[in-house]
Amino acid sequence: MDSSRSIAKKWKHLSGEHNWEGLLDPLDIDLCRYIIHYGEMAQATYDAFNTEKTSKESWFKESNWMAFVAVATDEGKAALGRRDIVIAWRGTVQSLEWVNDLQFNLVSASNILGEEGDPKVQGWYSIYTSDDSHSPFNKTSARHQVMEEVRRLVEQYKDEEISITITGHSLGAAIATLSAIDIVANGLNRPKDLPNKACPVTAILFASLRVGNSNSEKVFSGYKDLRALRICNALDVVPNYPIFLGYCDVGEELAIDTQKSKYLKSPGGVASWHNMEGYLHGVAGTQGSKRGFKLEVKRDIALINKSADALKEEYLIPASWRGEKNKCWNLKVFA
Repeated sequence: MDSSRSIAKKWKHLSGEHNWEGLLDPLDIDLCRYIIHYGEMAQATYDAFNTEKTSKESWFKESNWMAFVAVATDEGKAALGRRDIVIAWRGTVQSLEWVNDLQFNLVSASNILGEEGDPKVQGWYSIYTSDDSHSPFNKTSARHQVMEEVRRLVEQYKDEEISITITGHSLGAAIATLSAIDIVANGLNRPKDLPNKACPVTAILFASLRVGNSNSEKVFSGYKDLRALRICNALDVVPNYPIFLGYCDVGEELAIDTQKSKYLKSPGGVASWHNMEGYLHGVAGTQGSKRGFKLEVKRDIALINKSADALKEEYLIPASWRGEKNKCWNLKVFA
């Protein structure tokens, strides 16, 4: 059976219907492809982001592109087994976003997640919910814009089998977690006139910071239609933050270890351990906790150096080859 037919047949299992039992160690090959499929959408948010520093906006706020919402075409539906709605959130790029990353104080999220238990989340809640009436870009919050589009698509395809998959890396993974809970908590995964037809919501999270307290984890775990899979690289410190008491992980974990890759410089560094392309390389080659590293899914190793300096020198791939001065470069340059 080819991979697309296999994925279409067991997509519910791959989306965590049974909490990925028996699929993670060693990593099931179809799940490997499945994770990379969504990871490449998270990577696309970095590739598409314009890092131009000049701005017409006010002194005290920024308006930055944070996410995209997409829906499977008819061909995609056939390959995936259902009409999948995808939300991909971008990770940290701008300085104000780093400030939010470093704000470890917990704030109440009861306005969007309900008042029961007063669930609390990280300081980046403001990135998700803030708006600016003076901005031409975000008069409404990122949350509002995404929720409106999800609601529209769920209504448009309500007569089909659908799913919602949310992905992101680093800060984007944290916001993806919040977004996933938000969608289910507020019933956006159900058509208005078909309240009993809830579709599954799955978060595929790369290098995610911890999002909230035990009450937010209880809110997450309390929804039968909600699942999350966190991918964590062995030496990446980001998934362990914040380290303070009160923060909890959600969902299941897939552990990878890019140190095992023969292609990467050893031991590497903080940036390469956290890099999104490095994560996708790690997923493509993981053999489980008790085995080595072998690329099971073919991905050009040049991608690893797209925005990093992680490949061994013997492969002759320039570091950060897709930097500002090389925006026109693509993989064909190295073929």
